[in-house]
Parts: sequence; structure tokens; C-alpha cells
Amino acid sequence: MSANSFDARSTLQVGDESYEIFRLDKVEGSARLPYSLKVLLENLLRTEDGANITADHIRALGNWDSQAQPSQEIQFTPARVIMQDFTGVPCVVDLATMREAVKELGGDPAKVNPLSPAELVIDHSVIADKFGTKDAFGQNVELEYGRNKERYQFLRWGQTAFDDFKVVPPGTGIVHQVNIEHLARTVMVRNGQAYPDTLVGTDSHTTMVNGLGVLGWGVGGIEAEAAMLGQPVSMLIPRVVGFKLTGELPAGTTATDLVLTITEMLRKHGVVGKFVEFYGEGVAATSLANRATIGNMSPEFGSTAAIFPIDGETLNYLKLTGRSEQQVALVEAYAKEQGLWLDPAAEPDFSEKLELDLSTVVPSIAGPKRPQDRIVLADAKAQFERDVLNYVSTADEAGEESFPASDAPAASNGVPTNPVTVTAPDGSTYEIDHGAVTVAAITSCTNTSNPYVMVAAALVAKKAVEKGLTRKPWVKTTLAPGSKVVTDYFDKAGLTPYLDKVGFNLVGYGCTTCIGNSGPLPEEVSKAVNDHDLAVTSVLSGNRNFEGRINPDVKMNYLASPPLVVAYAIAGSMKVDITRDALGTDADGNPVFLKDIWPSEAEVNDVVANAIGEDMFNKSYQDVFAGDAQWQALPIPTGNTFEWDSESTYVRKPPYFEGMTMETTPVTDISGARVLAKLGDSVTTDHISPAGAIKADTPAGKYLTEHGVERRDFNSYGSRRGNHEVMIRGTFANIRLRNQIAPGTEGGFTRDFTKEDAPVSFIYDASQNYQAAGIPLVILGGKEYGSGSSRDWAAKGTALLGVKAVITESYERIHRSNLIGMGVLPLQFPAGQSADSLGLTGEETFSIAGITELNEGTTPSTVKVTTDTGVEFDAVVRIDTPGEADYYRNGGIMQYVLRSLIRK
Repeated sequence: MSANSFDARSTLQVGDESYEIFRLDKVEGSARLPYSLKVLLENLLRTEDGANITADHIRALGNWDSQAQPSQEIQFTPARVIMQDFTGVPCVVDLATMREAVKELGGDPAKVNPLSPAELVIDHSVIADKFGTKDAFGQNVELEYGRNKERYQFLRWGQTAFDDFKVVPPGTGIVHQVNIEHLARTVMVRNGQAYPDTLVGTDSHTTMVNGLGVLGWGVGGIEAEAAMLGQPVSMLIPRVVGFKLTGELPAGTTATDLVLTITEMLRKHGVVGKFVEFYGEGVAATSLANRATIGNMSPEFGSTAAIFPIDGETLNYLKLTGRSEQQVALVEAYAKEQGLWLDPAAEPDFSEKLELDLSTVVPSIAGPKRPQDRIVLADAKAQFERDVLNYVSTADEAGEESFPASDAPAASNGVPTNPVTVTAPDGSTYEIDHGAVTVAAITSCTNTSNPYVMVAAALVAKKAVEKGLTRKPWVKTTLAPGSKVVTDYFDKAGLTPYLDKVGFNLVGYGCTTCIGNSGPLPEEVSKAVNDHDLAVTSVLSGNRNFEGRINPDVKMNYLASPPLVVAYAIAGSMKVDITRDALGTDADGNPVFLKDIWPSEAEVNDVVANAIGEDMFNKSYQDVFAGDAQWQALPIPTGNTFEWDSESTYVRKPPYFEGMTMETTPVTDISGARVLAKLGDSVTTDHISPAGAIKADTPAGKYLTEHGVERRDFNSYGSRRGNHEVMIRGTFANIRLRNQIAPGTEGGFTRDFTKEDAPVSFIYDASQNYQAAGIPLVILGGKEYGSGSSRDWAAKGTALLGVKAVITESYERIHRSNLIGMGVLPLQFPAGQSADSLGLTGEETFSIAGITELNEGTTPSTVKVTTDTGVEFDAVVRIDTPGEADYYRNGGIMQYVLRSLIRK
């Protein structure tokens, strides 16, 4: 029960139903707040307990100074938690392990149970092994179940063992699309109360639901576990960036072009740790699908959230997707009552403001390795010709060894060329070169949830087929929608046969290419690429294109709208200027250009209007948690503690609570530490966290081989996130990671200073030697350390490798928080300084003094770092809130929650 210090408790009548609400207008200053902060204010009013959440916290939010730097800590209690299976499996593993730990410490294991509704969507496990055939989907599902049976059994057990925990089975859709189409409430109803739907999710693109007016963002699995167990999320009241939209998108542009433009703008502006909120007349002209696409990309521009207020467009989408009349009426009534309804003319109090005239957006792609690197489509060929030099030359500008490359690459007009003849299985031959598009994927929640761009892609395919065009033979083409509704409307519009004809057959409903589950290239293509070191490309309608993420054979990756993905599959190369060059020839030998197969806005709108209806959503989601016969037939154990299989290579009991007592161990300073890795700028969690395929000659591959797993059954790192032994071995092992301690190497290598001459070694092997010798480890990094997704194991793996501190120039918000959650100390170089400016090579021995101040209940602003080579500096302690300090003192967030549960 809320302390109700502001007398905000009231009643809202909607039809025949009455709901308890907490009125925002009872707090002075609330009317001028941005939408997102109003949602936080309601959260505090409703959860005020006089201890963690007080009247002073509520007053501080009401009196928010938009221009001040964040300093006021608040406790945000999300209404629910959402997970995908890669990150969700270790969450459930940890919950199962916590039950045993509670039991061992004399508590009741049943206390370990979600206290907030938790939903998990299995969407990250399908791999696009099979493609280009009508039975590709069925074959991929069979392979998925074969690889993941143990994990799926475990999740089915969790569905039965934990209260308020639901699982959407495989082959249904992508978590974020399922969220906006079915799971999101916009206004939540629980125990007679109505309040804004809010959430945290174990995937960074949880922000897609911001398009529906739902405040939520991605957190690490460990934070999500705490939220499920009733722990509020500790945060500082953020700065809010107002992003004004005016005008309308011009013909020929798509939501993807818009979002890439916004991503570039906001990355340049700098929004890490901030909320972004869209307002203005242009919001009303932005479809819900486009809003969701923009919200989805929030991690790419770095904000915590990117939200749109509720309006008539929100209601229309809720109706379309099958929400009940009462729910839609409640959303409208509640939003208007609480001042959460969009006023296009209003100018709320924002910390900073940007503006975009939608009419200025032009067709764009982004790449070759970051989402914010937007390229105007008309300049794409020229930009590729410049960028490819970074992937085929033998030395980069700093004189360091670059990507492995052929000696003295040939060039044509200054553009590297190395044409290779490939023989296909049917005996035909073709030629590929640098820039060949080897993967063209309509994939990812970002765009497959948007019917306008999906229909546009299908119409491009239709027009291409009618002109006699198809994909080039070296292009792996895949279609992986975010829900079954997509294929339903393709079927109803008669567009599926055209997509099939161009090679975009359905491969699965789930995250595939965007997370590295693109599957292998055809054997002959892969061999040609690797034998001749070709810098080939992928084009995908996703949100992530980091190095080494999409496919191990592909060096350069480009984000593009679904219709452009189809166009590039037909063109077959980034060396083709698809805005000017012919994509191919028709049956009469006439050239066919992009403009000849690009659909008009009217054509797209006509299909969307006539092919998509409420009945499709009702049909797809009427029994969404039941699963198919294959899911229901999985045998599961019973009981409220899990029966661990000692032979399992998928699900193992992790060591987080071994030796834990009810009393905390005092924090100690760090001495005699060695550097495990010295890294540069923009090292992402995708560089750190295990992801993609497991290679046989790596520590993880050797572990699986030693445990009797055949190479063909290795599966991906993501599918084995429930096995800490595999995941530790894959941490800091991305094939594009460059550890400056071991120059000339790429991947998971370091130098092992426990041995004479410090030989180059696998990072995992070196860490084991350091830990056996009792030597703590540190990581040195540059700017923007830890952006990207794959967040939970980036922190867990770091901790389990024996790393006690990370020192960087700057952090991405979630990864910094997750390091603390795993008991790793995040430190920052003094402003304007870096590892290089301080002369650090990574060969030094480090000591860090002053950490023990935390034992006295205070957090030091800096600690003294010294090395055996005489370097000395004051590192900034990035424990930003008292709550984070509590987690660190307890050895991590899970230990803190466990002790709290037992003491209740």
C-alpha cells in the first residue's frame, strides 16, 4: 500500500469498471513534466513506502530541473519483466540456483518466485541453416528443437514451477514484436489498480514498446532477475531530450530511412543515459509501426528510452491488434485523466531539444560496422569503395596490422579487386569479388514488425519477378518475420509466391541474421571467400551490424530497409550503384532499374489497408502460450527445485553462491593485478560476450569435444547461455576483438604473464592460470565501452574470468551497471586521459587503493591507481547510486537480493 503522502489515491470509472489510480495533478509541477517523467512520477506515488521511496523523492521529481545534471536517485518499480530465451535461460537458471541457495541458508525456496509478471519469448534460437526452399522453415524448426531440447525442457519446467511466469514457445515470433502486438497493456490493471504499463527487458531493444507509449528499456539479466523478485531498479532522474517531428516523410522513403537518420542525429548529439521523447505535429503523422521502429533503435543511438505519448494512433493500433474494447477505453480514459495524452502543440519542459523535418529524410543505409554510420543511398557505392580499403589493405593508418588480407591486392580505378570463379553444386559457375552481397536478410524486430516496409519488400519482389529478375546465385536470402501475422498478410495479398521466387522463403519466426544466427554460407561461397580473403558483405533489415556479428565469413555489414534488401539481393554487390545502375535485364534484354520495381506509397498503403485485419492478430495470439505438439510433448521434471543433469552441456548450476554466508565479506583494495586485455574505443558487449558459432579449436569448442559433443552439434553460444563453462570460455573471444597486449592477433588472445616470456595465449587459458596463482585481473578500455547488446554474459563472463576492475574512458549505461551487479568495479580514467596518454601498455602490475571506503557506507569519488612502472592517477569510481553501492558491497546484485529475501 502506498503511503499516499500527496492524497493522490483516487478512482477512475470506465464503463462498468472502477479502478484505483494515483493522480499526477496532486504533485506540484507535474503538468510541465515530459510524458516519460510523468510515468515515473506515477510509479513513485503508487509505490511510496516511506523508506526506499519517500515523499522527498516524489517532490524531487515534481520539482525536476530540466537543466541540472542527474543527481537524484529514485527507485523505479517496473510493472513487468520481459525476456528472450538467450538472456532468459540464464535468468531462470539463476532463479533455480537461488532456490537451492535459499534452502541451504535455511530459507524457504518458494520465496524465490517472480513478484512481477514475467514473460519469456523463445525467439533467439532458430538458425537460418536452410534457405531458398519451401520447406526451409520446417527444416530449421526441426534443427532448432534437436539442438535445444534441454533448454526447452528447462524453460517448460520453469513455466510450471514459477508463478507469474509465462513462456511463448519457439516458432511464434520475435519478443519485441510479440510484445507490441499482444503482451503490452499500455495501461496495466492489477489488484484493482490501473497504472501505466512499464517494464524492463533482458534485451536492449525492449525499447520498441516505447512506440506504444510504454516506458521500458533493456537491462542485464541480473537486473531483470532482481526486478522479477520485487527489487526496484535504482536510477537517477534522467535528462530528457525532446525530439520534435514536423512534416511528413516524402514518397520513396521508408521508416528505415527515418530511423537511420534519427540514429545518426542522436549519436552525434549524445544521448547516452538520457530519455528521448518525441513531440510535435509530426508525431501525429507518424504511424504506430514507424514509432515502434524508432523506439526499437534506441540502443543504437544510445538513449535509455525513446518514447512517444499516447494518442489516437495508439488506440487504433490496440484495436487492430485485438485488444479488448474495455482495454482500449481504459487506455484512452486513463491517458486523458492523467495528462498523458499527446497534445501536438505542447512544448513540455525538456533538458535539450532537437528537431527533424520528416520531409528532409532521404533513402539511406548504414555501415559497414555501426548503425549510426548512415550513408545516403546515392553515395553507397562510392562510400563502399572508400571503406573496403580498410578490409583488404595489409596495414591501417596507425601502421598496425589490419584484417588478414592478400599480398599487394589488385585494384581497378583505385578500388581493390580480386575476382574469383565459383562452381555451384549444379555445375554452373559465377564470379564473386570484394563487395559481393553474400547475405541478404529480411530479419529483426526493427523492421519485420512494420507492415509498410514489409509490404514494400514483397512488392519489390513481385515487380522484379514480373521483369524476369531474381537474386544472384551467391546471395543467401532469408525471410524471418517477427510474427505469424506477417506471413498471413503476405498470403492474403498474394505476395508470398513472389518472395519465394526471388529466394526470400520463410526460414523462421525469430531473430536470425541480426544476432549472428545467419547460418553458414553455401560451402562453395564460404571456401572462395576464405581461400581468397574476399571482403564480402551482408545487407540486412536489422539494427545491429557490428564486426564479426552477422557471419564469420562476412567482413562488411549494412543495415537497410526490407525493400532495399531485396534490391541488393538482385544486384548482388555493393559495387553496384542501385540508384543509377541497372539491377539486371528483362526477358527482352532491356535494363531494369530500381525505379522500375519500386512500389508507390499508394500501392503499399492499399495492400496494408486491405490485407491486414484484427482477425489475423486474434488468430495468431489466441493460444500463444500453449505451443505446438512438439512443445507440449517435451518431458519435464517436477518439483520447486530443478533436477540438474550433471551430463548436460546446455544447463548447469552456476557457481555464484558457492561459499556464500548471510554476512557480507568486507570490500578490499586490489593489489598485484595484471591486465587481461587492453582495448580501444567502441568495444561493444558483442565484442565481449560470447555470440555466434562455436569453433572447434577454441576453448569452448575443446570443452564441448571433451564432453562428447560432436562438432555438428556445437550450436551457438547464445543457445548455451545456461552453461557458464561454455560462456566463460567464449568471453572476450569475438573474432574481431583486438587486444593490444597481443598485437597482430584478432580474437580471444592475450599474453600470459604467469609464464616465462609471457606467451600469447587464449584469454580463458590465461585467466585460469592467473586465478590459480591468486592474481586479480583488470581490463583497460577506451571510449563508449560496453555499447551493444548481449549484455548479461558480458558482465558475468568478465567476473568469472577473475576480472576485479575495468578502467575505461567512458561506459555505456547498462554494461557499467551490470559490472557492478557481478561485483566488478567500474573505474574511469581522469577526464582527458586514457591508457595511451598515461603510457600504459598493459604489461604493468596494478594496485587500486581507496575501495575500502565502501565498507563505511560511503562511496569514494575516486580511488588511487598505481603501477609498478611508476604511473599513478586518480580513477573516477563509477558506482553512481547508493543502490549500486549496496550491490557491490554484497558481491553482486544476486547476493544482495538473496540475503534480502531470507531476511524478510
